[in-house]
Amino acid sequence: MKHDCQPVLGARISVLGWDQAIAQLLDWGARRAMRYICLCNVHSVVTSSRNPQFRSVINNADLAAPDGAPVAWAVGRLAGRRQERINGPDLMERYMEAAQECGQSIYLYGGSEATLAALQQTIRRRYPRLRIAGAHAPPFRALSAEEDQAAVDAINDSGANMVFVGLGCPKQELWMGAHCGRIAAPMAGVGAAFDYHAGLLKRAPPWWRRHGLEWLHRLGQEPRRLARRYLVTNTLFIVGMARQLFAGRVDGPP
Repeated sequence: MKHDCQPVLGARISVLGWDQAIAQLLDWGARRAMRYICLCNVHSVVTSSRNPQFRSVINNADLAAPDGAPVAWAVGRLAGRRQERINGPDLMERYMEAAQECGQSIYLYGGSEATLAALQQTIRRRYPRLRIAGAHAPPFRALSAEEDQAAVDAINDSGANMVFVGLGCPKQELWMGAHCGRIAAPMAGVGAAFDYHAGLLKRAPPWWRRHGLEWLHRLGQEPRRLARRYLVTNTLFIVGMARQLFAGRVDGPP
């Protein structure tokens, strides 16, 4: 299945809807295809515009979905169509609901031991027929070659059809890019989705999500950590997109 892409500040973002995204994940999962999926919000797009290594990881992803309302808006504006926001928590939910119906299993990589314990409880309650093939919380430091290989072997030996990676941006994207070809399953970097589904963070009400305000709700929960990031990256995104749209208007057909 091929996806159209639109460049947003140099990051190639996939143009697709929810049905197409979940169908693609299920197809890759059924084949345990060596693929990786990035969910690109303003922070990751701006990071890619300033970090060539990170941009290469995003642009080599098999699917780079538009997470974050501004990125979805930018993709839709450039593609000339309405673009849905494909975000981590909902991607996990929709995939797991479909996966339990067709017998696919998941592996959880990232977070802390406490987060993974709470997350697995939630998953077993909500999706009782979904098999959790395994879970691992890596230490918050660089792994030795032996530790890294042991983690790869555990994932592959589990037979998981999908690996959800919750290491945070940009660590999870760099990890997936470095491990694609070694992990015998598709990988999806879902950011804070582990914390949301584990009950450690509260999601914004549906109305806020529908109107692109989930970032504001999250800022209210973690102001010290996110205020500077949002101020800097949102400003850079607005300026960069204004330049990109203006350049396209100038360079495009009259």
